[in-house]
Amino acid sequence: MNDTLRLGRIGGVRVGVNWTVLVIFALITYGLAGVQLPHTYKGLPPLVYALGGLLTATAFLASLLAHELAHALVARRNGLTVTGITLWLLGGVSRFEGEPATPGAEVRIAGSGPLVSALLAAVFGTASAILFLAKADGLATGCLTWLALINGLLAAFNLIPAAPLDGGRLVHALLWRRSGDRLKATLYTTQVGRAFGWVTMLSGFYIAMWSADGLWLTLVGWFLITAAGLEAGQARVRARLDGIPIRRIMTPDPFTVPSTMPVAEFLREMLPRHRHSAYPVVDDGVVRGVVTTERIRREPPDTPVGTLVEDAEHTTAETPLTELLAKLARTRLLVFDGDRLIGIVTPHDLTRELEHLTREAPGFPAR
Repeated sequence: MNDTLRLGRIGGVRVGVNWTVLVIFALITYGLAGVQLPHTYKGLPPLVYALGGLLTATAFLASLLAHELAHALVARRNGLTVTGITLWLLGGVSRFEGEPATPGAEVRIAGSGPLVSALLAAVFGTASAILFLAKADGLATGCLTWLALINGLLAAFNLIPAAPLDGGRLVHALLWRRSGDRLKATLYTTQVGRAFGWVTMLSGFYIAMWSADGLWLTLVGWFLITAAGLEAGQARVRARLDGIPIRRIMTPDPFTVPSTMPVAEFLREMLPRHRHSAYPVVDDGVVRGVVTTERIRREPPDTPVGTLVEDAEHTTAETPLTELLAKLARTRLLVFDGDRLIGIVTPHDLTRELEHLTREAPGFPAR
């Protein structure tokens, strides 16, 4: 799920929103300001209902953000690199590089989000009770009660023991600790996640015959089925690549280009002979980064290659490939032996290795 708008950083974590957030924000605002609040608290000016709906919808999105921030900050404390948070139609997504190193770390990361949602439910519920006992404005009490209920439901829903929900990750940590086999634990929880997704989606279809609420259940079910399938696929890929060092898939002693080389010369001299997808840019032994053939093809002939340099991650030949999968999905890796460049790894190299492993062991054996 990609960011449409970046909101900045909170606690050092990059936060963005997808355009689909506007849909949920508009639906919540309309549902509260146009239907629920006027029906429950009659006789107030329309502006009051609109303000109540807007503020409550905003507080709900802030609650979702707090849930995801808890995951992200705890993950970072447990050694994972957090690449960002995106809020979207069905909630939020925290993106990490790598996986928790131990079952205990996974429990802390997975449990932090529902815990924050439960605490928010308690805070909003307490505030609502205080206003009610003080006989304060009924509409404010109603909005706080709604926020308490929705955060309580968010905590409870996420604790359902099915991947990719937080409850599924808690069960995964338990199974992983008991069996010592991360892959089997993942496959079990993703199977449960898919089954729960199908039940949710079919229930949504059934309810949709009488109520529009069924459409939400259908969307949630579809999301769970898709996400569980992706997680299972990623687990199988990691299992296939387990124990493989970077040196096995890297292109050794890569051809390099100077930053002063014009695009025309590159296309005339380098590309016909080597046909790689990326080349390190090196000046007097100093590695500046990489340039990609795809980018070079789009530039004017007299453009110096050095102006097209992209950053690349640095690694060593013995680093396990599984530690760098997330980075390799979005960038190239330059392999060093001390200060000496000895290789380059691109997403194409990873694809080639997976194809090789598939030919060697079709059907992927269970472990």
